[in-house]
Order: sequence, then structure tokens, then C-alpha cells
Amino acid sequence: MAENESKTPPYIYSEEDNFSWKETIKRRREDSLYLWKNRSKILIALIIGALSGALTSWLWPVTYTARLTFVVEDPKGMSGGSMVSALAGSLGFDMGSIGNTSGLLAGDNVLELVKSEKLIKGSLLTPYKEKKTDYTLADRYSEVYKLKKKWQEKYLAGKSLSFPADQSGYSRLQDSLLQVMVKQVKEKELSISKPDKKLTFFELNITTRDERVSQLLCERLLKSSADFYISNKTAKLKKNVDGLQKRADSLARLLNRKTYSASAASGALLDLNPAYTTANVSSELQERDKVTLSTIYSEVIKNLEVSKTMLVQETPAFQMVDEPELPLKKNRFGYGKGIALGVFLFAVFYCSIALLKRSMDQN
Repeated sequence: MAENESKTPPYIYSEEDNFSWKETIKRRREDSLYLWKNRSKILIALIIGALSGALTSWLWPVTYTARLTFVVEDPKGMSGGSMVSALAGSLGFDMGSIGNTSGLLAGDNVLELVKSEKLIKGSLLTPYKEKKTDYTLADRYSEVYKLKKKWQEKYLAGKSLSFPADQSGYSRLQDSLLQVMVKQVKEKELSISKPDKKLTFFELNITTRDERVSQLLCERLLKSSADFYISNKTAKLKKNVDGLQKRADSLARLLNRKTYSASAASGALLDLNPAYTTANVSSELQERDKVTLSTIYSEVIKNLEVSKTMLVQETPAFQMVDEPELPLKKNRFGYGKGIALGVFLFAVFYCSIALLKRSMDQN
């Protein structure tokens, strides 16, 4: 056993070819000569590539980009903490997350708020034209992308399809198709960014195949986001102000009636017999109720004014800096770029195939 094991031949490794620059240069030279001999075929491939690139540029859909910049002004952001944060930012320290982490739009939450599917859907269901309120941005969007025609033939056997602003009468199919458009806008055509992390400036871009759809969708999406944020930010204070306003109005009506009653009771004292000592009791009761209501009314009005002041201080503002104005930026696949790309791709493809075929023939 031991002798057999000792006579077992060792593993034999195949000897690899040594790398040679001369050999490599020689092979590349041969490849170059081979391609030069077939230059007429390569030229034909380049022409086909140029024509294909030009055709691609001609068929490539033109899109329009609406750009909008805005700033979120929060009254709380002007506190001393934000001033310290700004001062620290000028020195190279990022303290934006300190003391400013609460609230719906604190930090970078605005980036996700604007991309909310609920807000995008609401913006798509706004009128495309002012005089034609039943024709929405969703209708125009589905027509520009030829989705409406496709859906009508596939699901409705050619029947008409529309997306009115009132969703109460929507069918399951309409809801599903509207979600397709919302998803496409959110994932492919909408972008929002914060150019400078230390500032509250935001940039919103929407790119679609219709110029007016891009402009209106960009503006109305910002308006929907602003309304949603302000209504949620000030909901408690607004409810408090409304409650105090109703109480003040009710007390004002009671105080007016009590004032008339007290005046009538005081006038009745002039015609009464002085012998009746209890005749002025009713007048005094009316006057007491009037003073009580007046005191309560004064306190309610004071609280109402304080609440209104707090509401104004707590209400943030969305200030639009740059609006999307027509004509919008036009995005198209230029003919020069298309021809250059087509020539390059066809040249690489043909040369690779030719050299591979030559190598197989040699082997």
C-alpha cells in the first residue's frame, strides 16, 4: 500500500503561456489589417448606424420640464435656536437637526410630502382648461401618452373613458387606471430636491410630454402641498379660534338682549309708585346680568384676539421663488447625439462580430 502510494504520480499543472507584448502588438496589428481590408463593410455599418440614430432621434418623444423653486417660511424657524444653527452652519457645522425635528415639514419631510400619491392624484383631477371644468389634467395626460385609447380598446370595447374631478362616481377600473398615472408621475416624472441642506429652499421639477400639463401640475401640486401642510399645522389653533368666535358671537347676542332688557326695566321705574320698595329689584337683576355678561364677553374677546395672534404666528408660508413660465424647457434626443451614438454602437458591434468570426475560422 505504502509503495503504491509513493509511486502515485504528482499532480501535473498545465504550463501557461507567458505574456508577451510583442505577440499582443502583433495580434492587434493583424486585427487592424483585417478590419482595414473590410473597410467597405464597416462603412456600410456606419451608414446604417447613422440612419438608425437619426430615426431614433426623430421618433424619440419630446418632453417639457417645469421647474419651480419655493421656500418654506416657518415663524418658529426664526427663533434663537435657528439663528444659532445658521451661525454654526456658516462655520461649517450642521446643526439643522437640533431643535427643528418636530412638525410635518421639519427637516426633509417636505420631500416626501410633495411626492404623496394623494396630493398627486388631487392635482391630476384639477381642470386642464378654466372654461372646461369637466376636462381634467388626468384626461389630457392619458391622451398625450395614448393611454386612454389603449385602455378603451382593451377594457371598454371602444367606449369612452374620462376622469372627472368628482371621484364619487368612479368605477373600479377608473380608480385602477388613475393609480397607474399617479404611479408613473411619481416614479418617472416628478423630482424634488433640496439644493442646500442648510437652507429651506426646495426645487420641484415635473417632466411630461405636454407643456401645459407640466406647468399646471407643478403649480397645483405645490398649492395642494401648501394647503395640506398649513391646514394640519394650524388645525388645533384654528379649531380653538372658531370655538372662541362662536362663543363671542353668542355672548354678544345675549349681551345685546340683556342691554335692551335692562334699559326697559330702568325706564319702567319712572312710572312706578315710590311706595313700592321692591319695584327696582327687577332693574337691578337685569343690570347685574348685564355686567356679568359684559365681563365674560370681555374675557372671551381677549382670549380670541390672543388665539388669533398665535394662529398668525404659527401659520407658515410657502413662498414661490421661481415659477414655471411658458415656454418650458424642451427635452429632445438631438440628431447629432443620435447619429453619433448609432455610429459608435454599430461600429463596435460589427467589428466585434468580424473579429470573433475571424478568430473562430483560424481555430
